[in-house]
Amino acid sequence: MTGPTDTAATAPASGIATLRRLILYVLLFALVVITASGLSGLLERLFRTASVLATGDMAGLALSLAFTLIGGPLALLLWWFAWKRLDEVAERRAPGWGLYVTGMYAFSLIIATTSLLNLAASLVDRQESHWPSRLASGLVWAGIWWWHRWMWKHPSKPSSHLEDVRAVVGSVFGLLLGAGAAIAALSALLDVAIRGFMSTATLEPWWFPILRSLIWAAGGAVVWWWHWFREGGRRFRTGLVDVAIIAVGIFVAGMTALGGLGVILFVLLRLAFDRSDPLNDLLEPLAPAIAAAVIGAPVWRYHRTASIHRSTRTRRASLLVTSAVALAAAASGVGVVVNALLAAAVSPLAGGATRTLLLGGVSSLVVGAPIWWLAWKPRHQPHTADDIPPGRRLYLVAFFGVSAVAAVVTLLIIGYRLFEFLLGDVSGGSLLDRVRAPLGLLVAAGLVAGYHFALWRHDRALLAAAAPVHKRVIERVTLISGYPPDAVEPEALARGIADATGGAKVTTWLRADDAGTGLPPSPALPAGVEEVTRQVSAALEGVTAQHVLVVAGPGTRLEVIRLVASDGTGAGKTAARSAASPGADQR
Repeated sequence: MTGPTDTAATAPASGIATLRRLILYVLLFALVVITASGLSGLLERLFRTASVLATGDMAGLALSLAFTLIGGPLALLLWWFAWKRLDEVAERRAPGWGLYVTGMYAFSLIIATTSLLNLAASLVDRQESHWPSRLASGLVWAGIWWWHRWMWKHPSKPSSHLEDVRAVVGSVFGLLLGAGAAIAALSALLDVAIRGFMSTATLEPWWFPILRSLIWAAGGAVVWWWHWFREGGRRFRTGLVDVAIIAVGIFVAGMTALGGLGVILFVLLRLAFDRSDPLNDLLEPLAPAIAAAVIGAPVWRYHRTASIHRSTRTRRASLLVTSAVALAAAASGVGVVVNALLAAAVSPLAGGATRTLLLGGVSSLVVGAPIWWLAWKPRHQPHTADDIPPGRRLYLVAFFGVSAVAAVVTLLIIGYRLFEFLLGDVSGGSLLDRVRAPLGLLVAAGLVAGYHFALWRHDRALLAAAAPVHKRVIERVTLISGYPPDAVEPEALARGIADATGGAKVTTWLRADDAGTGLPPSPALPAGVEEVTRQVSAALEGVTAQHVLVVAGPGTRLEVIRLVASDGTGAGKTAARSAASPGADQR
C-alpha cells in the first residue's frame, strides 16, 4: 500500500503535468461560471413567474437551459476527475489547484455577498422589480462558495497549506466592503446634520441611503468577522497575513484616516481665513472627511495593535508604513506651500485662489509632519550597526528612489516649460507662473531624497565600521594544480581562495603532467573545495606580494612563488618557498 508521502514522491513533476493541471483547472473554472449563470437565469424566471417557466424572453431561457444542462454535467464530470486526483499530496500542493480554489472561492464570495446585500438593500424602498435576479444569483453563488469551502476543509483531502489564503481573501474583502459602506453611511448622516440636506437631491426620505449603506456595512463586517475570527485568520503567523495587515489594515486605513484629518483641517482653515466661496460649498467635503477619519482611525489602530503582537519584522514594517504615509502627506504639503508662495510672488493681487492653495498645503503639512515625527523618531537614529532595525535600509532606498524619480520628472517638466517660454509662447503667463507647480514638487522631492540618502550613507558607514576588516596583502593568485576538474569546480575553488585571501583575483590552471595527483581528491565536492582552500591558504600565510604563483605537485608538494612585474629592463624578481601537504604544513 502506498502512503501519501510515497505518492507525493512519485508524482510527475514534468512540464506535461503542469500543463495538464493548467488546462484542467481553467476549464473547470469556466464551466462552473457558465453553469452558475445558467442556474441563476432559471431560478430568476422561476421566482418571477412562480408558475409559467417559458414567459417572455425565449432566447434567454434557451441560453440558461443550454448553460445548465450542458455546462453543468461537463463541470461535474471534470470536477470528479480532478477530485479523484486530489488523493495525491502532490496534486493538492500543486499551484494549479491552489490558484483555482482561491480564485473560485474569492469570486463566489464576492458575487454571493454583493447579490444578497443588494437584495437586502432593495427591500428598504421596496424595489420589487430586481429582487428575483439578485436572490437567484445570491443563492447559486452562495452554494458554490460553500461547496469550495467544503473541498478546502475536506478531512481526507485537506489543503491545509492554503488555510491562510482563504482567511486573507475573505477578511480583506469584508474589511474593505464594511469600512467603505460605513464611511458612506456616516458621511450621509453627517451631511444632513451639518448642512441640513444631502449632497444628492432625491425624492426618497433622507434616511433611505443611510439605511442601505448600513446594510452593506453590516454585511461586510460579518464577512470580515467570519474569516478573521471564525476561520482563524488572526491566528496565522504567515507572511501573507502579515502583508494583508500591513497593506490594508495599516497602509490603506492610515491613508484614509490621514486624508480625512487633512480635509477637516483644510475646511476649518478656510472657514477661518478664506470664505471666498458660499458656506454650503465650503462645508461640502467636511462630512466625508469626518467619516473617513472616524472609520479609518479605529481600523488603523486595531491592525497596528495586532502587528505589535506578531513578529519583529511585522512590527517594524507597520511603523515604516505609517511613517511613509505621513511623510508623503507632509512632503506634498511642502510642495503645495512652495507653489502657493510662488503664486503669491507672481500675482500678489490674486489672493483668493492663492490663499486656498496655501491653506491646503498647510493642512497637509500640519497633519502629516507630527505623525511622521512620532513614527520615525528622527532624534533617535541608530548609533551602531546593531541598532539598525530590519527593513530600515530597504525603506530608505525605496523612498530615495521614488523621490529621485519624482525629482527627475519635475526637472523635465521645468525644462519643457522653460523652453516653451523661450521659444516665444507668451500666452501661458510668466516663466515663474509656468514652473511654480513642478518647482514646488521638486523642492519637496529634493528634500525627501536628500534626507533619506544622508541616512542611508550614515547606516552604510555604521555597517562598514562593524564589518570584519579583510586586509588584502595579495592582489592576484595563480594556482596550477593537477587536481581533476570533476572533483572540484574551478569557480568554487577560486571563490574559496579569494575569500581566504581577502578578495584577491584568482586564476586556476590544470597541470598536464601530474595525472591528477597534485592534491588528494575528496569524496564530496564541498569538502574537496574546503580542503584545497585550506591547504592553499596555509601555504600563503604570511606572504605579501601583488601576484603569487602557487604550483601544486608533483605529489603533495605546494610551491609558492612571489612574482614581481618587470621594471622595464627585462629583469624581474621571484622568490619561492615550498610546502608538503597535508600534514604539518611545512614550507
